[in-house]
Amino acid sequence: MSLRNTDRWGAVSQLLHWTIAVLILAIGVVGLVMGELPRSPKYFWVYTMHKSLGITVLALVVARIGWRLYAGAPAPVPGTPRWQRQLAAITHGAIYLLVLALPLSGWLYDSASGLRPFRWFGLVAMPKLVAPDHALAETANDAHELLFWTLMALVVAHAAAALYHHFVQRDATLARMLPRGWISVPPSEDPR
Repeated sequence: MSLRNTDRWGAVSQLLHWTIAVLILAIGVVGLVMGELPRSPKYFWVYTMHKSLGITVLALVVARIGWRLYAGAPAPVPGTPRWQRQLAAITHGAIYLLVLALPLSGWLYDSASGLRPFRWFGLVAMPKLVAPDHALAETANDAHELLFWTLMALVVAHAAAALYHHFVQRDATLARMLPRGWISVPPSEDPR
């Protein structure tokens, strides 16, 4: 398997894509339930993990953008209509922006809330982005929630499009983001 992107996504792109996807899913689930936890030491541990994983996603998406600039992207599967290529480009761009903005809005909320500085996985004290500001904290928290739901809507659309390509159009779009052999590719579209 190639590390760089060729006619399919390379190993590094696949690893970053699926790692970020799993982390966002985990962070989202935790984020939806953590407000209901009783105030206990576990409560603060869960919040710190949520924040730490969010900063990790921020770093990984920056790495992913850098890798994509270096390694390029595979050309669309032959026969993909222009409107689908354009819609895919817009959706991917929006997902990248949201995955950058979501942890930044959370970090801004944490900073403006005046809470004690949190330590990334208990190891590194994260700097505050701004001084305590109640109004800014509320705005950042609202933005964080809106960005999350917007990202979820785009992720569902992105996944649905990948499944549409695989099951309806029967092309290699989905298979190119998975290790070779994980799913079958219609013979006419097999890039090997």
